[in-house]
Amino acid sequence: MSEIVVLVKRVPDTNARIVVDGGKVDLSMVKWVMSPYDEFAIEAALRHREATGGKVTALTLGSADSDKILKDAKAIGVDELVRVWDDSWSELDSNSLQSVLCNVISGLGAQVVYCGKAAADTGAGSTCPGVAERLGWASISNITDVSFEGGIKVTCPVEGGSAKVSVPLPAVISCDKGAFKVRKPNVKGIMMAKRAQVETLSETAPAATVSVVNQSPPPQKPEGKKYNSADSAGEVARLLRDEANVI
Repeated sequence: MSEIVVLVKRVPDTNARIVVDGGKVDLSMVKWVMSPYDEFAIEAALRHREATGGKVTALTLGSADSDKILKDAKAIGVDELVRVWDDSWSELDSNSLQSVLCNVISGLGAQVVYCGKAAADTGAGSTCPGVAERLGWASISNITDVSFEGGIKVTCPVEGGSAKVSVPLPAVISCDKGAFKVRKPNVKGIMMAKRAQVETLSETAPAATVSVVNQSPPPQKPEGKKYNSADSAGEVARLLRDEANVI
């Protein structure tokens, strides 16, 4: 029987139009969703439970607005929902966030933690190795498949291909898309999610040491170039090679 934790995060929809106003991203009109890579982590956690027994707890750090993504995880099949927050927190840097997560994970008695390879809003990818380092656990990142015959064996990318690796527990494992097919909630799951209770915890977070000074949108892309005659073939080939780096 395994105590399995899967980390999920509430992020702006990846298709949302992001507006920068006054040096900060304006998220007031943005739709919020579960970070897409976290869905692959949920699938890995559910496979683990099905293979070994145990319980899957979805854990997030955020305000009450984050309950929605926890219930989305419940509809897919996780067992327990836990949210950590303190109204005194403003912005947490990676050190603060990972410290809080480690305390909660330890309190839950987890033997393995799954998470997405990176959050869709920051793309940092620091949670998996950061949490593992603080816990003193094994860590492996960006897995694309997992099996549970004779222990945990994961597939992960290496230069020029992929490798199958045996992972000792306890461990923190981050998930990429690969062979993971995200489950769709059925009617029973949706109804259970509506009635599900979210356990709320409070923790002490160390003060942030890094803060965002300014945010700005990326530079506008230059207008495309048009070439209409065969005489331009050489120039087109040069641009594809030297600027687009596709040949």
